Formats: sequence, structure tokens, C-alpha cells
Amino acid sequence: MKITKVLNNNAVIVLDGSQEKIAVGAGIAFGKKRNDIVITSKIEKLFVMKENEKLQQLLNRIPEEHFIISEKIISYAEEYLGTKLNEHIHIALTDHLSYAMEREAEGIALKNKLLHEIKILYKKEYEIGLWALNYIKETYHIQMPEDEAGYIALHIHTMKLQGGDMRQTVIQTTIIREIVETIMTFLKIKVKEDDISYHRLITHLRFALTRVNQEESHTMDDEMLDMIKKKFSLSYQCAMEVAKELSSNYDIQLPDYELGYITLHIERLRKQWVE
Repeated sequence: MKITKVLNNNAVIVLDGSQEKIAVGAGIAFGKKRNDIVITSKIEKLFVMKENEKLQQLLNRIPEEHFIISEKIISYAEEYLGTKLNEHIHIALTDHLSYAMEREAEGIALKNKLLHEIKILYKKEYEIGLWALNYIKETYHIQMPEDEAGYIALHIHTMKLQGGDMRQTVIQTTIIREIVETIMTFLKIKVKEDDISYHRLITHLRFALTRVNQEESHTMDDEMLDMIKKKFSLSYQCAMEVAKELSSNYDIQLPDYELGYITLHIERLRKQWVE
């Protein structure tokens, strides 16, 4: 494979047959120039990108080590999750990490308000985020805040082949956080993030929001719903408050049977608090 363009010491564009690809590897381009042959053993990753030009622009304005860090995290994530990530991750995560590391050097920390929800909804991705922070600390002696593990998790999740897009993921996670705040305010309680009932509620809300626009048959009959309303009246009132805010703030209409399930989850939290 011949080099058609050197991006930096660790990334080059090569011609593989008739196709242009990006070859990544530590020191792969050291002392190399256009038309030189790439040493195959130095190639750690070889991929085709539709966004070659954007990647080139990014690599021209960030430190090389930031790109190396990002690629290391991406490789670990793909191995850990057992799946390939969307190619845009090479731009999105690199750009995000570089900016985050610049902020850290300037002593600017951004609080991740969705961190608790991210830990539960995207557990594996969050674990990758923690691994990334540890890798950065051990290799480059930079201590990044835990909030950053949450941001990395969101990037990893949205770049999974069926992960969705970042905007929708953030909106959904924000809605879930607001629902939890509504529940805590209504019941005058403060839940613990390691509480299993809290985890079950968060997980259910995620799937409930995903199901809203899908045609699904009711999974709770009217008799059961009536019983829940009467037996757990306070928790049902709380669920109704949640439904009201979702409708008012996001134009999301929760079906009656979904309110029944949310009521059960709220009741578990309420019982643990009063006990």
C-alpha cells in the first residue's frame, strides 16, 4: 500500500488497490512521505471513511496524542462491546476528547447533569468511559473528572450501529432525569443511585419512552389497572403528575397501561423510603 497523504505521525491515507483508506498505527508515518510504502506490521487499524476531509481538518488542529487516545478508546470499546462502531466515532470522539482535555488543562470542568441516568441506562458504555479515564491518567498523567466518563459513554452509545443519534439520546436521558426529579419532589423523598428500585424505574422509563410512538398491544388489562389505582393511590397520583408534565413539556402522551407500570415502580421507591 502506497501513502497518498500523511495526516500525522500516526495516521496516513493509503491506496489499497483502487480504494483510499486510512491507516492508523503508532509512528506509522514517521519519516514517510507521499508514494512511500507503508510497513504493514505498523498498521494497527485500517478503515474507509466517507468523512476523510473532516478527519484531516481535525487532525491538523489537535495534538497528535489526542488522536492516539481516542483511537485506543475506540479499539477498546469495540472489543468490549463485541461490535463495530459507526465510522463517525473517529471524528466525534476525537473532537470531543481533545476539547475536554484542553478544558481540563485550563481548569474548566463541565458538570454532567445526566451522569446518574447514564450510569444505569448505558452501563457498559459508562464502564468504557471509566476505563478511558484510567488510561488517560496512567498514560498521560491527566486526571479527568468522572463526569467525562458519562460524556464518553454517550458518544460510544450513539455510535453503536443501532444506538441512535446523540441529540435524541441526550433528550431522552434528560426527560428521564426530569421525571425522577418530579417523582422525588411529589413524594418528598431522595432516592439513592445504587437503589435497585431506582435502577428498575430508570430502565423502565427508557423503554416506556421508546415505546410511546410504537404500535404495541396493551399488556395490562383494565381490571388490573383499576386495582393499581385504588391500592396505590398516592403513587398513581405521582404517575399522573409525570404524565401531565410529559404532555405539557414534550407533547408525549403516556397510555393508561403505561401509567399503571410506572405507578408500580414509584410504589416500590415510596415503600422503601417509608420503611
